[in-house]
Amino acid sequence: MTKFYDFKAVTLNGKEQALDAYKGKVVLVVNTASKCGLTPQYTGLQELYAEYHSQGLEILGFPCNQFGKQEPGNADQISEFCEINYGVEFPMFGKIDVNGKDTHPVFEYLKDELPGTLGKNIKWNFTKFLIGKDGQPIKRFAPTTKPADIKKHIEKALTA
Repeated sequence: MTKFYDFKAVTLNGKEQALDAYKGKVVLVVNTASKCGLTPQYTGLQELYAEYHSQGLEILGFPCNQFGKQEPGNADQISEFCEINYGVEFPMFGKIDVNGKDTHPVFEYLKDELPGTLGKNIKWNFTKFLIGKDGQPIKRFAPTTKPADIKKHIEKALTA
């Protein structure tokens, strides 16, 4: 049975990262964008990270330019934007596709495991997937779901 930990992804600084580095952690995977109306969610995501990281939460940001071309920057520009504007400390990965023929395997897996209300495809930036300590996806959250509204789900997963 495939688990989240079976995948790898390339970080913003170009290093391949095996996702099994997050074994035993609760992980929130988010497709992000720097020029989206939902971009201020970076603040809420960073607040979640600051509050729960020491208890075992990891947040993994995956920039995506598929929705309104709202992530046009290169890796350095994305990194600088996230750090300067939102103080992002959680891991950010290289720009990927979340839909279509070039969908990153992590998102192909997450969409298969947790389809949305209107099908598997991701509808917009800041779709969020919560993964349990065992590597199994728990819940998918809509782009408009505020990070603070995920707290109770994170807390439950951390104590499971």
